[in-house]
Amino acid sequence: MAEVDGAQEQGVNLAALVEFIARGLVDDPAAVEVREVEDERGVRLELRVAPQDMGKVIGRQGRIVRAVRAVVKAAALRTGRRVSMEIVR
Repeated sequence: MAEVDGAQEQGVNLAALVEFIARGLVDDPAAVEVREVEDERGVRLELRVAPQDMGKVIGRQGRIVRAVRAVVKAAALRTGRRVSMEIVR
């Protein structure tokens, strides 16, 4: 499961949200991992999926990943923190 940080104190677990969305998109939901990493700019969510599912998470011309990022940013407004999301290999 995803690591938890101060965002959960606000009632919003952003890593769990990203994990839920990603598991619904891929063929291998067991391979989905989300990590929260604190950096100087705020919280960075790192999403890992199976290599064969990478295209399903990115979408044509990046449309799906842009939509997921928009949902994450909207949910992050409740935390008052800056949140970004990356897909990592």
